[in-house]
Amino acid sequence: MNTIVDALISVLLASWNVLLESAPFVLLGFFVAGILKAFLPDDFVARHLGGSSTASIFKAAAMGIPIPLCSCGVLPAAAGLKKQGAGKGAVTSFLISTPETGVDSIAVSYALLDPLMTIIRPVVAFFTAVAAGIAVSFTEKLSVSGIPDAEPDSVMEHEDACTSKCCCSHHEPEPDGLGNKFMKGMRFAFGDLLKDIGGWLFFGILLSGVISVFLSPEIVSRYLSNEYLAMLLMLAISVPLYVCATASTPIAAALALKGISPGAALVFLLAGPATNAAAITVIAKLLGRRATVVYVAVIVVMSFLAGIGVNALYASLGISITGWLSASAHDDGGPLSVVSAVVLVVLVVKAMLPVNGHGHTH
Repeated sequence: MNTIVDALISVLLASWNVLLESAPFVLLGFFVAGILKAFLPDDFVARHLGGSSTASIFKAAAMGIPIPLCSCGVLPAAAGLKKQGAGKGAVTSFLISTPETGVDSIAVSYALLDPLMTIIRPVVAFFTAVAAGIAVSFTEKLSVSGIPDAEPDSVMEHEDACTSKCCCSHHEPEPDGLGNKFMKGMRFAFGDLLKDIGGWLFFGILLSGVISVFLSPEIVSRYLSNEYLAMLLMLAISVPLYVCATASTPIAAALALKGISPGAALVFLLAGPATNAAAITVIAKLLGRRATVVYVAVIVVMSFLAGIGVNALYASLGISITGWLSASAHDDGGPLSVVSAVVLVVLVVKAMLPVNGHGHTH
């Protein structure tokens, strides 16, 4: 019994240390997300993604990078883009770059990973999105007898089911005045968005604590020392798993501290948020089955190739791919970290409590 209690305390302490490291950056990320929501018009993305040109695919990838939507929450947004005339290539690009990274996950990457990975992650997400968008667009042009797609409206119906656990968007009248817009953005970031992501973030932090306590470097060295095998395992785990970009970061950091290569960590960070079993079925209705196969295949191939390239880059810089992340790389939690952690916990609990009235506000 004492052994179980000791193990539980060790997991909680390890998780608390991860929370201390990440909390200030998480709050900063959500603040920036609120600013984007407040001052970026709801139809801004749709107005720039019309047609099926390569330029629209690049724009979709670039616009998706800072937007903090999960792989489920991005679906109704993408369906709305398609309904407003965006091409399949642009929709595909947006579907990948948006959940793979965001201002919140970039901030947490800086907190828990190294600066190099913080830069590499959104860059690879951008090129993965572009590659998938071009591949889907090219596949559609070559198709002679296409597989029927679902009407966008049928995917929009998924929004109601998605709202309870993801950050789906709803249209509402734009408030007047900078102050009102700012408050609207903050309510979105620290209300709806925090409710959608906060639980998953804490799950990821708790899982990172479990990994820190129970996964020894010897196990990683024995079974995951082969960098290619480790990347394949990360793909097998992450493709069907639902994990948002922010929650995947502490898990990847915990694995890295045990000796997982930066390439394997990147594979998990890219493939996990962009794919999951539930989202893929909806994407098949939105884009068609052929395009969905291309969508998943490009993510898998690009993630694997990026993992190989990142390992080679770290090795060329003289950084060990088994010791590229060390606990000493992060500062001990000071007063700011403690206050930020407490504030984050309070905000997440508050956001997840039942709301009187309609139960969901925007």
